[in-house]
Amino acid sequence: MPNRLAQVKSLYLRKHADNPIDWWSWCDEALSSAKAENKPIFLSIGYSSCHWCTVMEGEAFSDGAIAEYMNANFLPIKVDREERPDLDSIYMQALQMMIGQGGWPLNIFLTPDDLVPFYGGTYFPVEPRYNRPGFLQVLQSVRHFYDTEKEKLKSFKQEILEVLHNSTILPLSDTNLQAHELFYRGLKTNTQVITKSVGDFGRPSFPMIPYASLILQGSRFKFESDYDGKQAAEARGADLALGGIYDHVGGGFHRYTVDSTWTVPHFEKMLYDNGQIIEYLANLWSSGSQYPSFQRAIAGTAQWLKREMTAPEGYFYAAQDADNFVHSEDAEPEEGAFYVWRYSDLEKLLSEDELEALKTAFTITPEGNFEGSNVLQRTQEGTFTEDFEEILDKLFGVRYGASSQDIEHFPPARNNQEAKTGNWQGRIPPVTDTKMIVAWNSLMISGLARAYGVFREPLYWELATGAAEFICQNQWQNGRLHRLNYEGQATVLAQSEDYAFLIKALLDLQTAFPSKTEWLNKAIEIQEEFDNLFCSVEMGGYYNNATDNSEDLLVRERSYLDNATPSANGIAITNLIRLGRLTENLSYFEQAERALQAFSSILSQSPQACPSLFTALDWYRHGISVRATSQILERLIFQYFPTAVYRVDAELSDQTVGLVCQGLSCLEPATTLEKLQTQMKQATSSL
Repeated sequence: MPNRLAQVKSLYLRKHADNPIDWWSWCDEALSSAKAENKPIFLSIGYSSCHWCTVMEGEAFSDGAIAEYMNANFLPIKVDREERPDLDSIYMQALQMMIGQGGWPLNIFLTPDDLVPFYGGTYFPVEPRYNRPGFLQVLQSVRHFYDTEKEKLKSFKQEILEVLHNSTILPLSDTNLQAHELFYRGLKTNTQVITKSVGDFGRPSFPMIPYASLILQGSRFKFESDYDGKQAAEARGADLALGGIYDHVGGGFHRYTVDSTWTVPHFEKMLYDNGQIIEYLANLWSSGSQYPSFQRAIAGTAQWLKREMTAPEGYFYAAQDADNFVHSEDAEPEEGAFYVWRYSDLEKLLSEDELEALKTAFTITPEGNFEGSNVLQRTQEGTFTEDFEEILDKLFGVRYGASSQDIEHFPPARNNQEAKTGNWQGRIPPVTDTKMIVAWNSLMISGLARAYGVFREPLYWELATGAAEFICQNQWQNGRLHRLNYEGQATVLAQSEDYAFLIKALLDLQTAFPSKTEWLNKAIEIQEEFDNLFCSVEMGGYYNNATDNSEDLLVRERSYLDNATPSANGIAITNLIRLGRLTENLSYFEQAERALQAFSSILSQSPQACPSLFTALDWYRHGISVRATSQILERLIFQYFPTAVYRVDAELSDQTVGLVCQGLSCLEPATTLEKLQTQMKQATSSL
């Protein structure tokens, strides 16, 4: 019999609806019940495309003995981290304090009266293995500790709570934001973060775009030392565009590879990765690194987005699973089966010459590189011929059941049942999480907007503006921005990353098409709402949650650390500077400076943790505005001036081609395009 989760919107939660565990979602009723019954809360946080979350659902959470003990001794709560990143952030930080590492599923135990964590872990097997205890044994030990070790429990909770509270209070700092050494050390340190794992074959490889973007942005400076950020930035682009992390047949990027050679991915595809990577590769191209693989990866990802990840209403779906069913009668899906190729199957599908051509372009062997199958990884840079693209299209046909030219829209499998029973002409696809997340859609809008600015491909603009218009028209309920949309229903109040990333996306649309002032006007409107609800007047920067939406949180955080996505405050501060340059409203600059000063201790003491704050610092130090006609701006936008904003000014004199302004003054009006470009380069690259 299905449990409470059968009625919720979240795909991740619904995947647990048939578990014998008496799951609750995070709500006031659940928290009150735990307190009234004096039951420790077992909080389990994950997301729909998480492989080990799927494994634990099919194992421990489906085990009768575990469920019986869980239901009698705990109050179990399931949370989708994509719905509540605020809860995930707090309890992930607690878990990392407890065991020295984190990950998903995040399984943690809370005391019912105050929601303070006291024990946790990630994946727990049914029986002891992988040097991990069996889950029933864990439950029994935790309940025994809760019942018999009250003083130890109290002491441990106080320690955890003190650390969590202290983490929200940053020391006051008089750091000079204009200091050359501060900025240089940030660039150099974050470059080392990107390059330090080279040759470490036991280390997974993540895109880490906030880091790579800062390095690329900093590569325009000529430092006195031997620092070379451009080389590291190009190397990261090549890893992404040539590696197995990119789906060379169907387009789109997987979340990461399990090795340092960028060969075998963890196969889920996340919208937030793909949006950031598109923007990064487009910026690499515009900076002069015009490798064919970069352009092909952008184009292929946009086609994947249009075909599989765009709702009829225009917004983008959240993610695709790592696993898929090979046969409809299978009890459990297999990791990566949709994407990999057995050598024997390639021999049957392709002619001898075609297979040899494929082996020349990709690392393909009879033994394979992933459990007897092959993940396609390119062997070298270069342009694929039309004939070779036709070979890849044969693989596409096996996967999707038809040529890429014949499939405009590939319908999503919204759950396991749809995946098993769908009339698929090719392989059974992974499940797609079709919810709309404002923050993630905004990252994709930004990527497409930059790609449009560089390549002027109409599809990129069509996709970007379709999603932006959907959000602007549908995500405000009762005067408030909402984070999620499930099949036309906006829900869950937006958090700081939703506001910050959306404002950035609208500014990026304005940058790509400066005469479209409606995007700037909307950004200004949303920034006012953001300031009113999230701004920390006392400390500077922005809280993760609105002032009236923080009651169920242990602490109120201000996100400044970058992970797979940039920090909300790093993006928000950059937005303020861009808005200031576009509107000449000095209050934006004052607010940005105050926020940077609030986080200056992090900039100076932990530069490796906050590349997005250093990106904001770059804007603060080197941001410019360029005023010109639409025709002149059209000749500038595709170039790489990462700290420039563009304004259409039809009232410039006939002798003036453009005007560059920095700080609180403007340079001498440029009378030629060449002079204007020289001024822009000098203004944005001077240390």
